[in-house]
Amino acid sequence: MPTPGPIRRTVVALLLCCALSATTAACGGDESAGASATPTSSAEKQKFAKTRFVANAGLAAGATYQWIVKPYRAGKFTKGAEGQKLALAKAGLAGAFAYNRLKAAANNAKGDPLLSKAIAPITAGIDSLKGLGTKLRNGQAGDADIGAFENVINQVKDAGKSAGAEVKDKVPSASQLSGG
Repeated sequence: MPTPGPIRRTVVALLLCCALSATTAACGGDESAGASATPTSSAEKQKFAKTRFVANAGLAAGATYQWIVKPYRAGKFTKGAEGQKLALAKAGLAGAFAYNRLKAAANNAKGDPLLSKAIAPITAGIDSLKGLGTKLRNGQAGDADIGAFENVINQVKDAGKSAGAEVKDKVPSASQLSGG
């Protein structure tokens, strides 16, 4: 039979874990569920805008390179290539994901005056990528389409760098890519 000391410690540890879980659930949370940290000063708003811009643009760049550009250059999209259907399906998801993250990055850029000015000329290019995810998934994308993705990603990276928000490629996980 266990002694009261270890049981008491176990109960205290369990209660502490429950309290911490409840606290972090109330404070943190999923941004898509509406809960997010609210910056109080304009300086904090600008910092968060740059941080979110870098994160979203980095995910878009990583997805584009990993699942669109790299497989395309390796010939995975050509008819009869080994793994073509899977490569096209991943490219389609990556295209839709990258478009979504680029739109989010452009929206984040609005929170920082310098970044907003740098990204403004690129928004039309981002909008032009809207249907490329479907085009990739259906195997209808060509050199110009892949080039369009690369071009827009490079423009976004350059705009971020010129505004002091350097973007580095970050390959999203499969669950992020599929929206999970």
